[in-house]
Amino acid sequence: CCWVLVMIYSDYTGYPFPTAPPVDPFAKIRVDDCGKTKGCFRYGKPGCNAETCDYFLSYRRIGADVEFELSADTDGWVAVGFSSDKKMGGDDVMACVHDDNGRVRIQHFYNVGQWAKEIQRNPARDEEGVFENNRVTCRFKRPVYVPREETIVDLHLSWYYLFAWGPAIQGSITRHDIDSPPVSERVVSIYKYEDIFMPSAAYQTFSSPFCLLLIVALTFYLLMGTP
Repeated sequence: CCWVLVMIYSDYTGYPFPTAPPVDPFAKIRVDDCGKTKGCFRYGKPGCNAETCDYFLSYRRIGADVEFELSADTDGWVAVGFSSDKKMGGDDVMACVHDDNGRVRIQHFYNVGQWAKEIQRNPARDEEGVFENNRVTCRFKRPVYVPREETIVDLHLSWYYLFAWGPAIQGSITRHDIDSPPVSERVVSIYKYEDIFMPSAAYQTFSSPFCLLLIVALTFYLLMGTP
């Protein structure tokens, strides 16, 4: 009996517990696929990419799922909301939240007026995220079709996309960084891939018709001189 026990123990100690497989590093978001094999939204400086835009989002269909990639210049959270209009309220929201342990978690929210309520039923899967260079970046999938429910929309329908990001306190999201976060100009279809750029406020100064008219008037005045 004792010999058998010793043999079993020796055999056991000869084969240590298997170690967990190494975690693959977060694959960088490819922007050269934008408008081709996935749709993209970029908000910030003209020509920015997923690592330099104030906010970046991409989407693409993979079988019965839609894969989303989000990134923003923040140490807190970045999110996308699916809305029937361009206003906050009654929206299905997916957020990537950087917590105090350094992890990036994907959470599901529902906008009740101006307040985001976390919903325990989370449609996200294949989640991954990283916090690097003061940016929150994440990637996840969620089903195209879902059972009818108020807090989770069917993505085969077209929705306005609400883009937001901001700080977090102890892993809980707080108010977004800017008073009027960007919104898609029109409803978005997951069956149509576009690469859409939206200039941030700092780059909208000379893009309005009024500013262009003012520039033309000043130029004409300088060229003609004063009487």
